[in-house]
Amino acid sequence: MGPHPAVAAIRLAVRRVLHDILTELNTTAGVPAATAGGRTPERPPSPLVLVACSGGADSMALASALAFEAPRLGIRAGGVTVDHGLQNGSDLRAEEVVLRLRELGLDPVEATAVSVGRAGGPEAAARDARYAALDAAAARHGAAAVLLGHTRDDQAETVLLGLARGSGIRSLSGMAAVSGADGRYRRPFLQVDRQTARKACMVQSLPVWDDPHNADPAYTRSRLRHEGLPALEKALGKGVVEALARTAQLSRDDADALDTWARQAEEGVRDATGVLECAKLYALPPAVRRRILRRAAIEAGAPAGALFARHIEEVDRLITGWRGQGAINLPGKVVAQRQGGRLVIRQG
Repeated sequence: MGPHPAVAAIRLAVRRVLHDILTELNTTAGVPAATAGGRTPERPPSPLVLVACSGGADSMALASALAFEAPRLGIRAGGVTVDHGLQNGSDLRAEEVVLRLRELGLDPVEATAVSVGRAGGPEAAARDARYAALDAAAARHGAAAVLLGHTRDDQAETVLLGLARGSGIRSLSGMAAVSGADGRYRRPFLQVDRQTARKACMVQSLPVWDDPHNADPAYTRSRLRHEGLPALEKALGKGVVEALARTAQLSRDDADALDTWARQAEEGVRDATGVLECAKLYALPPAVRRRILRRAAIEAGAPAGALFARHIEEVDRLITGWRGQGAINLPGKVVAQRQGGRLVIRQG
């Protein structure tokens, strides 16, 4: 008799990602050749894959699946839990998570404490601190990848948040299955729903911790999870989460194609000195032109996270609605200005 369907689903999702990681590592390393004396070089050590685990159902299910699948593929499995220090006793909970990960057989396992700032709001600040800690842990242990427990439900919430911001197709593409420097972060559960992950924990008798922040209406994502999505499902019927996740993938494919087009077109819209030419920009489709403008603003020093659609629209009007208007001030003290038939974007 095989494992429970929920357990089988999470293990399959992790197995596929681990296979991808091994394929990439083997492709990069190449096949070892024999030495001059006929000896085969020593095999490199088994790659290490870490799981980021909060102790919640999603990441505990992910940790259990990694612990099961990794040894079967010759991969070492470890874990990291991040203590954000935002609640009383968070350090004790982090220690409990470390014990649970060790009980699953993961090694190395560590808890790392971070200081959460205020930039961008509490959710963004906690996320920035968490990823910085995970980056440091991956570098410290020489990990090939870090697995994250985001589910299909998380993806649906991310798409809705992007839709509410009105910041374009890239924001509708949600979270990538592979992201970070050199593809460090992997999200095996983007096609697995939250209920399946929780069920997998239950049938394996894995204790889970429910973060009270996930139910706190002070947080936008929490309100969306407990009020927004249920209201949508009531109005539109079941299947909303799955449809939103599908929208994310389709949007990502479209956005990737437009990004590629913009990179290819960019060289052709600059003059001999590298300055953007308005007439050539005007001839491009708006989606391609605005991507070029955004890239130029970021290269000039505008922080990507502070550069919104409205900023790019204002710069775009220097090309499409030119009436002699003055310079446009962008985040990071960057200025965009039309000078004759050229668009100059530089530090002010």
